[in-house]
Amino acid sequence: QVQLVESGGGLVQAGGSLRLSCTASGRTFSTYAMGWFRQAPGKEREFVAAIRWSGSSTYYAASVKGRFTISRDNAKNTVYLQMNSLKPEDTAVYYCAASVHSLPGSLISKGAQYDYWGQGTQVTVSS
Repeated sequence: QVQLVESGGGLVQAGGSLRLSCTASGRTFSTYAMGWFRQAPGKEREFVAAIRWSGSSTYYAASVKGRFTISRDNAKNTVYLQMNSLKPEDTAVYYCAASVHSLPGSLISKGAQYDYWGQGTQVTVSS
């Protein structure tokens, strides 16, 4: 099993920045994709960003492209989400997810393709 723990959420003013972290433990020898998803009250979970654990390819939702950056530090078994120019509509619980499979680009944004999920961290952006 893989355990994922998110951290770094909080309250920030519009236009500000936050960096979320997700640290994996357990089956960290596995090669898998890592993704960030978010869910706002009353809305469905949506894809935010993803990165391949064994490569450098990154993927972003159109709503965050140019503002958010996903990165990884394999030595620390950690993936990051740097969030800049935050907007009130970014307010949500952000979840880290991991897949034990190498996902093609057509599937890497699909939450159902991920095998493990963290507990979530709250991000609130005030206006």
